[in-house]
Amino acid sequence: MDRTVTPEQARRIAVRAQLLDGSARGVLDTVRRLGFLQLDPIATVAPPQHLVLWSRLGAFDTAELDRLLWEERGLVEFNAFVYPIESMPLLRARMRRNRRATALKRDRWRREFLKQNAPFRRYVLRELERRGPLLSRELEDRSSNDRLEHRWYGNRYVGLMLQSMHLLGEIAVVGRRGGQRLWDLAERWYPQTETVPLREAERVVAEQRFRALGVELVNGEWHAHPDVRNAPVPDRVTLLSPFDRLVHDRDRAEALFGFRYRLEMYVPAAKREYGYYVLPILVGDRLVGRVEPRFDRKSRRLEVLGAWGDTSRLDEALASLAAFLGADS
Repeated sequence: MDRTVTPEQARRIAVRAQLLDGSARGVLDTVRRLGFLQLDPIATVAPPQHLVLWSRLGAFDTAELDRLLWEERGLVEFNAFVYPIESMPLLRARMRRNRRATALKRDRWRREFLKQNAPFRRYVLRELERRGPLLSRELEDRSSNDRLEHRWYGNRYVGLMLQSMHLLGEIAVVGRRGGQRLWDLAERWYPQTETVPLREAERVVAEQRFRALGVELVNGEWHAHPDVRNAPVPDRVTLLSPFDRLVHDRDRAEALFGFRYRLEMYVPAAKREYGYYVLPILVGDRLVGRVEPRFDRKSRRLEVLGAWGDTSRLDEALASLAAFLGADS
C-alpha cells in the first residue's frame, strides 16, 4: 500500500527514488532502477542520457552505455528510450498495441501511411533480410506519390517508414554509426520472451513508474510508494538534465519543490520552449536555481552563459561536470 506524506517528506522520497542521493551504483543498475533513459540529439552540454547518468553516478565511462546496448545486450533501445532488456515483454505488448491502435490521430495516420506504402514496406524488409544492418541513407525512398506531410519527419519517407515499422516491432535499432541508427529485422535482435497481456503490461509499467518517481500527487495529497525511504538526503550538489524525470513534468516539479522552471526572456524562443540549455541545480533535496551552460567540443571549454537563483554551490557542480566532459580549465 502507498502512504500519505507531507510535502517535505515527498521531496526527500522523490530524490531518493530517482537515485539522486548518491546511492546509484553502475550504469546497468541505475537504468534498471530508473526504468528507462530518454534519448535526444540535443547535446549542448552532453546527450541527455549521459547527463542523467552523470547526475547520479558522477564521472562514468560513457562507452559502457554503448557496450550494454550493442555488445552485452543488457539494455535495449526502443522509440528513443533505453530500457533494461528484462522490460522486453512489456515493450512487445506496446508493439502489439501499436499494430491495432486507431484511437489517436497519429495511430490512424501511421496506419494510412503504411497502407499506401505497402510495397515500400516490403522493400525495406527484403533489404534488411538480405543486407542488414543498414542506415536509413542506405535504403531507397520508394514511397508512393501521395505526399503525406508529417510534423516531425516532413517528407523524409525513409526515416518515417523505419520509425513506423519500429513501433510495430518489425525492425529494431541494433547499433549506431556516427550517431545514426543502424536498423535490422527485429527477429534477429530482440530475444525471445514470454507474452504479457497488454492490461498486465500497463499495470506493471505503472507500478514501475510509481516506484521510480517515489511519490504522486492525488487530489492535492502526496502519496509515497511503500518501498522508498524518506530519510534525510545527503548534502550533495548536482545539475539535472531538462529530460531528468525529477523535473521533466514541470507542473509536478512546481508542486513538489516550488520550482517554476521558467527561463529568462533573453533566451531565444527555441530554447525557451523546451528548456534544453537550462539545467536545474539540485542541492540535497532542494532545487535552488538554474544555470545555462554550453560545452564547446572543439576547444574543450565549458562556458556558463547565465545562472539564476542560489548559485552558492554552482562551482562545485560545474567542476564535477567539467571533469566528466574532459573540459580544459
